[in-house]
Amino acid sequence: MQSLRIVHLRNLTDRDRAILFERRQSLDDIMLGVRSIVRKVRAGGDAALRRYTKRFDGARLADLEVSQEEFAVARDAVDPAVRRALEAEIEAVRVFHASQKLGEKPMETAPGVRVWREWRPIERVGLYVPGGRGAYPSSLVMLGVPACLAGCREIVLCTPPNTGGSVFPVTLLAAQLVGVRRVFKLGGAQAIAAMSYGTESVPRVDKIFGAGNAYVTAAKLLVFPEVALDLPAGPSELLIIADERADPVWVASDLLSDAEHGPDSPAVLVITSLERAKLVAFEVERQLAELPRQDVARMALESRGLIVVVDTLGDAATLANEYAPEHLEIMTRDPSALLPHISNAGSVFLGSYAPNAAGDYASGTNHVLPTAGYARTFGPVSVESFGRMIQCQEISREGLASLRTTVEQLARAESLEGHARSVGARFEEGDYNTA
Repeated sequence: MQSLRIVHLRNLTDRDRAILFERRQSLDDIMLGVRSIVRKVRAGGDAALRRYTKRFDGARLADLEVSQEEFAVARDAVDPAVRRALEAEIEAVRVFHASQKLGEKPMETAPGVRVWREWRPIERVGLYVPGGRGAYPSSLVMLGVPACLAGCREIVLCTPPNTGGSVFPVTLLAAQLVGVRRVFKLGGAQAIAAMSYGTESVPRVDKIFGAGNAYVTAAKLLVFPEVALDLPAGPSELLIIADERADPVWVASDLLSDAEHGPDSPAVLVITSLERAKLVAFEVERQLAELPRQDVARMALESRGLIVVVDTLGDAATLANEYAPEHLEIMTRDPSALLPHISNAGSVFLGSYAPNAAGDYASGTNHVLPTAGYARTFGPVSVESFGRMIQCQEISREGLASLRTTVEQLARAESLEGHARSVGARFEEGDYNTA
């Protein structure tokens, strides 16, 4: 039995459409428990964090924060080849994100009226990097580099410890290379609560970044809007648009690269050739048998995977926009020609030599992306995510005189006489006039 079913677009059943479009996690079953965790951490501080870390991670912690000695041990523990790969990733991410730093020149909207916007970083940000199934230093890079480039004054990282109470050395090395100095051995909803409200050890932050499991997602929703959030993030997902020229081996390997993330990671192929679709399905099974995480990938393909055959690439683009994938690969004869027709996607990979794994680790683009259809309204995490623009205006007497009639007429039309008088007063002689 093949893990990936093949169906034509015109024959999509309700079940098929559910696989494609019902991707948002239901948090109802866990929300009550998460609310309790958040409340108890807010009230109990470090003591509550230690209790939950023992309960959920099996670790007894004396100190919640990673020490300088632990950082030093991590530096020596990481394979030099892995360190070089991390340094290459960091450099690529830094080069791409450095171009995003914002600055605008003032412009005149009228003589004597200068307006512009200035960049201001968020002062205190919290980063969350999962650690349940393994180390994810690349996620730290994707958050830490833009945070540092943005100029955030305080950057706090939370990541779960192992049962021995330590953090993966490669994660700590990534933090050092990026420039994140404060790392706490905390995971799950309790970590989100700690960063949201602050404890004796953990600083309170203004905005939280990073994906996690359902408990992390639920906690982030509970602490908003007291703390700002990055973007809705759930299981990793991939949609590939392909034509009759696409290599079935490559397409299958990319689908599996996403499916191995977890049993709920969607992997979808939209293709113009039924014969190629069958070859891809066969190739998926062949490669799946040799994949170390084949059980996880098979569950993902059977529950959230699908191959959809379409008549035209126009149909494929329409379906992709409706799906709004986190990752979108376009493996067609002329992928650039299809790009203008794509409006809803987190990150787009053009051409047969652009697998989404390249974006995860090496191309420099950010891999913290909106999932579950949120790419319709959210974009990738970027330098802009770690700050905001403030508006400025500088107006001379002559400039305000040119605006006077407009302000007074509209203010009085809205029955706001005080607004009108605040402008008129500047043109009347008075005892305190110093202009």
